Amino acid sequence: MPPDDAVEAGNDVQETQFTAMPDDTESVPEEAHGSDRMLHGHTRHKQRSVAQSAYGATDEATNGSLPQHNIKDPSTPATSPRALSPDLLRGLLMILQAVDHCSVSQGAWRHGVALESEQDGTIVNKWNDHVPWTARMLTHLCAPGFMFLLGMGVVYFGRSRSKLGWSSWQMSKHFAIRAFVLAAVNELLFTLPFGRGRILILNIVLLALAVNYLLAGLLWLAINASEQALSTLLESFYTSSDDEVEQPLLQEETGRSSRKSISAWATRCSWHIHNGILLGLTIVTIAWNQWLSPHHGHCPTDTSPSYSGPTPPHSTNLGPWFDFWFLSIQYKLVISPFPPLAWLSPAILGLLYGRIVLARIWKAYTLNATNALFGVFLMLIFVLTRLLHFGNLSEDCLRMPEQLASPGRNQYLASFRSFFYIIKYPPSFSYIAFTMSINFFLLAFFGALPEKVARRIPTLLTFGQSALFFYIAHLMLYFGMSSLVKTWFGHELDHIDPMTGKPAIGTEGKPAVMWVTLLVGLLILWPLCRWYGRFKSTKGVNSVWRFF
Repeated sequence: MPPDDAVEAGNDVQETQFTAMPDDTESVPEEAHGSDRMLHGHTRHKQRSVAQSAYGATDEATNGSLPQHNIKDPSTPATSPRALSPDLLRGLLMILQAVDHCSVSQGAWRHGVALESEQDGTIVNKWNDHVPWTARMLTHLCAPGFMFLLGMGVVYFGRSRSKLGWSSWQMSKHFAIRAFVLAAVNELLFTLPFGRGRILILNIVLLALAVNYLLAGLLWLAINASEQALSTLLESFYTSSDDEVEQPLLQEETGRSSRKSISAWATRCSWHIHNGILLGLTIVTIAWNQWLSPHHGHCPTDTSPSYSGPTPPHSTNLGPWFDFWFLSIQYKLVISPFPPLAWLSPAILGLLYGRIVLARIWKAYTLNATNALFGVFLMLIFVLTRLLHFGNLSEDCLRMPEQLASPGRNQYLASFRSFFYIIKYPPSFSYIAFTMSINFFLLAFFGALPEKVARRIPTLLTFGQSALFFYIAHLMLYFGMSSLVKTWFGHELDHIDPMTGKPAIGTEGKPAVMWVTLLVGLLILWPLCRWYGRFKSTKGVNSVWRFF
């Protein structure tokens, strides 16, 4: 995702890099093609008049599917603005992720808003300190944001490659190869160094991204094929009776106009139906986290109010292979806090959003307002999950002093932190509603920034446009630095290191050490990501280097 990405040559394509990890789009240097830059709610000053009336779809709106008609002359330059706000959002999420991983690598504080767990159906009775609590709430935005941008990127990638003449088979092959590369990176980056031969799979997040990237890509292809088939079926159904009647010459032109209207209606109808299908899948794929929870998101009530012991095992009766896909598990050979299918919902939401954005030409302020309204809608849903007790995966689980002081009261209304206690492993409905609400607000905010201001925000575009490279580099950097930091500033902590089974060593109680380490790491990563962006931009569209 280099800063100087441009659209593919000779195509009216808004091929922007909307994924987090992986980068779903391959860009080509602007100098090579002379095509116009594209911005999400931003344009160059000379294109201001275009940007005020164009975003999302280009002159040919294709409803987010493979274009069927009226593909423009390959010599025609693109005129849509390049998206910046998704890149800015992704860059911010990468920095927040670095906060999380830097603190974990050096044991700066306990990982979570509560000290016990963020897993469904787990009793918690002690909050983390204020700074770790705030940091963890912010880093909650990362995983669903990455999945959402991944799904969104699939739509843009598929649309651009279809205009380059790629077949469905070619795109399926690309999705499969990209997923395989991500899975291989997961094994090399996590399983081998941390598993030390004792673990076959250590899935932190990349394996879930790989699976959901492949599923989102195949789903987009299936929706595209089905949408075209349904449109053709509807059109033939309503035109067949007219074709059987011999039209007088004076009515021939009227008949042609009528058939065009029917064709347009059939296309719109099919598009809306398939958007409804994607919306339904978005809801079902987050709801099944509740349905499949061994405890249905409830903690046992037959324990004392201050009970902090283990809850029933987080497993189903369907076996470990099934649990791997839907539940956060820890078995002898497999550790997977990110079950792939439990995180599929935001990726499908990204597919739906990408289709809507590409369905028409958006004015920048209209799109930003729409993003903000989505944010408000999702925040209202989150509030309802607190008030009506649905989709939380943490019912009767809060046993903090404030809950013990008011037995029988709505546990989420007992305090500010109780209201925002959300379950990540696996993600609850309330978790997705809250985090995606904030992500939509951020999209609206970044989209409203003038281009000159957006481009001058330090590091965000650079990190956002080289996301997988940043991800790999920042893990190696921070975990490498942690050994030195712990040697100088570390001490024995009051809990056990889950990887070694021995007392943990960390810098807890010395927050300045963590923040300085984080800043030094970001300053090292900034020029590295800029270099990689320039390097990647010199590679062909099928180069494996563009996967990073």
